[in-house]
Amino acid sequence: MRILVVGAGAVGGYFGSRLVRAGRDVDFLVRPARAELLRDKGLVLRTVEGETEHVPARAVTAAELTPEYDVVLLAVKSYGLEGAVADLTAAVGPRTVVVPFLNGMRHLDVLTERFGLDRVYGGVSMVMTRLGEAGEIVEVGKMGELVYGPLGEDPVVEPERVHEALDGAGFTARLARDIRQEMWDKWVFLASLGAITCLMRAPIGRVNRAPGGSEFSAGMFAEALAVATAAGFPPSERIRDFADKVIGDTERDTSTSMYWDLTHGHPVEGDHIVGDLVTRGRELGVPTPLFCLAHTHLSAYSAGRQD
Repeated sequence: MRILVVGAGAVGGYFGSRLVRAGRDVDFLVRPARAELLRDKGLVLRTVEGETEHVPARAVTAAELTPEYDVVLLAVKSYGLEGAVADLTAAVGPRTVVVPFLNGMRHLDVLTERFGLDRVYGGVSMVMTRLGEAGEIVEVGKMGELVYGPLGEDPVVEPERVHEALDGAGFTARLARDIRQEMWDKWVFLASLGAITCLMRAPIGRVNRAPGGSEFSAGMFAEALAVATAAGFPPSERIRDFADKVIGDTERDTSTSMYWDLTHGHPVEGDHIVGDLVTRGRELGVPTPLFCLAHTHLSAYSAGRQD
């Protein structure tokens, strides 16, 4: 199967490089400057053990695309979604499915409106990487998993074929029966941890050691749980137990990529991860005062970057 990875950053670059190493037929859709870098040096991965890997990468630009791909893996930040969709459209043929690995849920509406329910899967990625200053992928922890599944009952590419394309490539690949539930589970956890750490400008352990910190963290998580439950996707006990341990932790410096971006002056996914949860809560009649405060904070930060 021909695979197009849209984005060669911390997520797309990591999983795409694993697929290349496994012998899959992979192209990377990137901007011209990034394409030149990839063609010259390939993908560079610095592992958590301190080793450096160089993986050959076949880079293409939007102008070079043809509708001959079976699977398009979309791995961009949410604020780059509109541009990415415009760029990748030429790659989507009658037997192509788009599998997005963005956080939150809003992007599903954008993709299904553009390509149709039968050409869009849902997806969840779990990885601990970030993009270095020279464009290298920096692994900051050992985690690598993709979860995916069709949104409709009759996708143009069968789930088993998508799974075959992604499985056995050096990371965990899992076909989900209810991908929307998987996506909500991650969103509840990520939005809570991201909102807590970004609003307090501190990793979770430091927040919870502060006066009132544990109560604040628990309140934020409770709001996210209430929205998910009202939407018809109450998180499983497994996710609740995991989130309780992480969000209630008082020792570790756990945070999220959004916290990293915020504290390093980069753009953040405030609207997609936090703001959309506020919007859905309002539509469902669920109060989210703590998430509203976090969204205001992130919005003010984003406006400041543009001044």
